[in-house]
Amino acid sequence: MRTALYETANVILTRPVKGSDLKGWALAVARRAGPKKARVALASKLAVVLHCMLRG
Repeated sequence: MRTALYETANVILTRPVKGSDLKGWALAVARRAGPKKARVALASKLAVVLHCMLRG
């Protein structure tokens, strides 16, 4: 699951995605901490979002 979240974060950061608040947030993290940390941070944020969705 960790790998899938990381790959999803990588796709969000590398492909053109319009109107994505998550991408904007991750790009701000990338400017501060670097692209690798931004991918991990975005993967973590996606995990939290998915967990909240599944909890209902």
